[in-house]
Amino acid sequence: MSDPRDPLPHRHQPGLARRDLLRLGVGGVGLSVLGARGGSAVFAPSAEAATRRTSDRILVVVELSGANDGLNTVVPYADDAYYRARPKLGLRPERLIRLDDHVGLQSTMTGLARLYKDGELAIVQGVGYDQPSFSHFTSMAYWHTAAPNSGETYGWLGRLADALDPKADPYCLVNVQARQSLAVRAREHVPLVFDDPEKFSRTGLHAEREVLQHLVGATSRGPVQRFMADVARAARSAELRVREACASYRTPVEYGLYRFGLERVAAMIAGGFPTRVFYVSYPNNAFDTHVYQADTHARLWKYTSDHIAAFLADMRRIGRGDDVALLMFSEFGRRVAENANGGTDHGTAGPVFVVGGGVRGGVYGQPPDLLALEDGNLRHTLDFRHVYATMVREWMGLGDTRTVLSDDFAGLGLYEAA
Repeated sequence: MSDPRDPLPHRHQPGLARRDLLRLGVGGVGLSVLGARGGSAVFAPSAEAATRRTSDRILVVVELSGANDGLNTVVPYADDAYYRARPKLGLRPERLIRLDDHVGLQSTMTGLARLYKDGELAIVQGVGYDQPSFSHFTSMAYWHTAAPNSGETYGWLGRLADALDPKADPYCLVNVQARQSLAVRAREHVPLVFDDPEKFSRTGLHAEREVLQHLVGATSRGPVQRFMADVARAARSAELRVREACASYRTPVEYGLYRFGLERVAAMIAGGFPTRVFYVSYPNNAFDTHVYQADTHARLWKYTSDHIAAFLADMRRIGRGDDVALLMFSEFGRRVAENANGGTDHGTAGPVFVVGGGVRGGVYGQPPDLLALEDGNLRHTLDFRHVYATMVREWMGLGDTRTVLSDDFAGLGLYEAA
């Protein structure tokens, strides 16, 4: 393997084919897609965007739990090996939104296709790590901590929050999920964790509830009591503020048929929360498509694509479109060959998506070779920590990634210098 600190060369694909633009109803619209590193820009950033401070920037991370099938998401339709491995599941070119002469998106991904057309979607191919695990729990832990095969106890976003905000603002780090993710576990920060705002409250055993309630209004006499009372009051304040923000938020933007949390992120951003990092998970291991994958996978991407496109449209509506970047990943991909149950089994590498107004849109990275497999699985071409380093350094403005990633990984040049 090459040195994981050196990113592999990436390539840029031009915009959508005209036939696919017409099918999306955006034919005749000029493309505004930026090239990869060294490429020329079709449009120049506004003065306001060029001078905005990195302290205004927000990172939203979306986890596609269950292991998304990357080959049926960003489809290598020009490669005959893909169709030989997937005689039934392989998506034919006429069913795709073609990005170029090599790859296309699943036909239900119209929301993301529009973002790609507008230069607001970067697709990074072949992302993974050495000695991959096929366990959901283990592999997700590696992505959560950015430390494969290490047993690291803190999450990469927790470490990012600690580096961005040493004073540990209680709203800096938010996890929209039923249970706290390892990704947001921090040494200094206590992340705000909730799923349904209406049910967001501090919980405890029945015998503990009276004590927890008493702490909110307690008169503290010593340092330990003061600390406990401050934590209780902060928790109670957060509960009320989050519920109020989500209940009062009104938007004309339709967030799609299935909302999995980005509408709550939008409410908090619009409500003025000083949150720098949001973590949202698509629930219930939905992308674990071992059986009858075709229709399920297409439907999942319809929901996901529409939801993300709506969120970005909402951010533009409230004037925060250039301040928000969204990173979307899955713990691993699926095997190249389809299985006998109409699905795909646990695999290795897959694509990662970066979305937002400031990104240099395009297709990056070297696609894995479908004829050079390892025990039927793809060999990754890019360590995922290069993508993380891109968000840490290029987007959030930290000059050295070692405090977050334990090494100084190079970025991919997806953003202009901060």
